[in-house]
Amino acid sequence: MGNFLQPRLHLKVAQKQILTPGLVQMVSVLALNRLELREMINQEMVANPVLEELGDDASAPDMEEEEDDSAPVSSQAVAGDESGAPAEVPAEAPAETGAVSAADSAADEDGFDADGHREIRDHIRQELIKEGATPESANPFDEFDASAFFNQYLDTGAETHREHEEIERPSFETFLSSPQRLADHLTWQLRSTVCNDTVREIAEVIIGNLDEDGYLTATLEEIAQSGGYDPEDVEEALAMMQEFDPLGVAARNLRECLLLQLKTLDPGNKLAQQVVSECLPLRAFGETPSPEQPDSPLVRHFQNNQFKEIARALNRPVEMIKRAVDAIKRLDPRPGLRYNKTETRVVEPDVYFRKNEDGWQVFMNEDDLPQLRLSPIYRRLMARDNADKDVRSYVKERFTAAIQLLKNIEQRKHTIVRVCQAIIRHQSDYLDLGPDQLRPLMIKEVAEEVGVHPSTVSRAVANKYAHTPQGVVELRSFFSESVQGPGGDSVSLLTLKRRVRKMIEEEDSLRPLTDDQIAKKLDEEGIHVTRRTVAKYREDMRIPSTHQRRVKT
Repeated sequence: MGNFLQPRLHLKVAQKQILTPGLVQMVSVLALNRLELREMINQEMVANPVLEELGDDASAPDMEEEEDDSAPVSSQAVAGDESGAPAEVPAEAPAETGAVSAADSAADEDGFDADGHREIRDHIRQELIKEGATPESANPFDEFDASAFFNQYLDTGAETHREHEEIERPSFETFLSSPQRLADHLTWQLRSTVCNDTVREIAEVIIGNLDEDGYLTATLEEIAQSGGYDPEDVEEALAMMQEFDPLGVAARNLRECLLLQLKTLDPGNKLAQQVVSECLPLRAFGETPSPEQPDSPLVRHFQNNQFKEIARALNRPVEMIKRAVDAIKRLDPRPGLRYNKTETRVVEPDVYFRKNEDGWQVFMNEDDLPQLRLSPIYRRLMARDNADKDVRSYVKERFTAAIQLLKNIEQRKHTIVRVCQAIIRHQSDYLDLGPDQLRPLMIKEVAEEVGVHPSTVSRAVANKYAHTPQGVVELRSFFSESVQGPGGDSVSLLTLKRRVRKMIEEEDSLRPLTDDQIAKKLDEEGIHVTRRTVAKYREDMRIPSTHQRRVKT
């Protein structure tokens, strides 16, 4: 039996795809737009001391003598070594004036020496002295705290002195204003309301169950069971919440939301309240009716603007029904959105499409993007053979990360330019003549033309915008499916949808076009689509049906 318990060696040959950290960073950098890339570069410069911004004040005053060191690192400079090792580091370079005095100023700092960095500091000082710098050299860095600088990057985490204890201060974010959300606004009102602790607790539960529109998504029974509350207390808490601002908040359906607003804003308009109670659907606008709550005939009459049928059913004049409907239209069916507004998104073009004598050209928008270089100080430390082992190991690690980042940024630029050049070759008519000339184009076609995987093209155009004669447009909008057009040619799906929308905008509101009529008009133009396809496109563009668009006289 002991033979079965003996360890055995099993060999297995397998192939696996492994994403290296450099490849993962390349994929993530490619998907960043211009604003996100700028933020990422700023964070990397803070985390990696080897990276410097070209023209930064951190460069020495004698930088004119260091033409090789001060030059920005280009794609040719970093593309030679695929492993990311800093093989391009120059062997010798003039020393930075003033760096020695910065190191000397750190010699008096007890905390710097006590943290075990004396040897690293001494070696850096000795290397710079050998390069020709002297402590008496005039420099702009006399006030530079070298102790804090090296503690930031080389600290072991063991704080042994009281003077290094950090005093907790409020963060800068606490002083920035932030938009007030619906839950914050209701909580503020709840704190100012006089009620018992149980009702207050239930009200907090109700606030937590409100959606973005301000509707209550949980039933009263679920709220009562969740905390073992009395149903009467739940009703009292809901009634209290429905009196808060904005009017109509905490309603359970559309009818209740509008009735709460009418009872406060226009309590004498009984006809409007009756129309809301009997003619409006329970669901919110845009939602599909459920089998449990089917629409009544009055609801369908209201949605189709058939006021005569409503007036006949309620035994009221048509003019009174129209005035009641006008009062209802002034109400807010989504009261919570005024506090749950979507923040405005800042869009800056990542590329420019410009036409010159040679045709359309692609230009990257690199305004305000930091131009990176490798720090001359750390490059000289890497060139010395007798530098301290810990210093060389740390600097080499930072150099590898910095060069990999520079390669990935340059690869991102190269990929985006090639993809945009392929887009221009296919969509030149769109750039010259307008949106109606948009041609069908698939991501797979561009990927085959550029010689990359389709996922690479998808990342290259994700959340990126181009400045064109037709305005600032998203790169992804240049890609569209095709449908059969006149003479057997393909037509862009976006162009077809735009054509359907234009037909509907130009129709007679008294006799709107049906989906079948739109399909026949398209067929006359040589675009062959079915009625169901037209209905699908119309629903995708959120265009109402024929009955809902018809205006009754």
